[in-house]
Amino acid sequence: MNDLGQVTDEAVAERVPVAGAAEWRSRAIRVLSVLVAIGTWQFLTAGHIRMWVRFDMLPTITQIAAAFRHQLGTDTYWLDLGQSLVRILTGFALAAVLGVASGVALGRSRWAADILGPITELARPIPAIAIVPVAILLFPSDESGIVFITFLAAYFPIMVSTRHAVRALPTLWEDSVRTLGGNRWDVLVRVVLPGSLPGVFGGLSVGIGVAWICVVSAEMISGRLGVGYRTWQAYTIVDYPDVFVGIITIGLLGYGTSAAVEFVGRRVTRWLPRAQEAPK
Repeated sequence: MNDLGQVTDEAVAERVPVAGAAEWRSRAIRVLSVLVAIGTWQFLTAGHIRMWVRFDMLPTITQIAAAFRHQLGTDTYWLDLGQSLVRILTGFALAAVLGVASGVALGRSRWAADILGPITELARPIPAIAIVPVAILLFPSDESGIVFITFLAAYFPIMVSTRHAVRALPTLWEDSVRTLGGNRWDVLVRVVLPGSLPGVFGGLSVGIGVAWICVVSAEMISGRLGVGYRTWQAYTIVDYPDVFVGIITIGLLGYGTSAAVEFVGRRVTRWLPRAQEAPK
């Protein structure tokens, strides 16, 4: 028995350095891929390369970096960033609450599926950005309209993912709770909500990405503040370095919010078994 335990400990000790080396190698490759992309962009734009794509019309990395450094020192940049974050977080929070609630209802209740199902399926294929004219007419302020567009963009991925996750739950789990004397509330709290969490957070991750696309588009069309509005304004005055400052800012904001959603999802579902990628 002692020999077996010693062999097991030695095997674990051998695997830990291998896993650590693989993790560092993966990080190095990711950083290198970004550096190669940046270097390639600088080479193509600084060299005025014109093939089937006109890189000579685009700003260089050094020009973008100078514009970014200038924007970071202005109050307008931070005001736009804060305004976009308020819009995205407000719309996404509303979509998360209503999307999960309606997804559970559609997955569990035949009445909800019969009443709300046809409406949601008819509205779901319509791009949220196509509702901008309706939002302008419907809401008294541009701010409310942009938040509504953001909510609408995030709502459907969250609702659909939650509905599918609820419907995919094994009936054996519910039968077990009812056999032990549980009621419908117990089934909801102990089976439906915990069991559907992976699907819910999958929908939240997709929803936050779609919401960023639509909030930026809405800001370009009808906004007076925000990263999207400022990016479009820079384009209209032919300030291409500031256009890319806006694009990079949107990418960083989207990455940060998506990473936050995935981090919360991993924490909430930490009781689930995780698949480990084998080191190569």
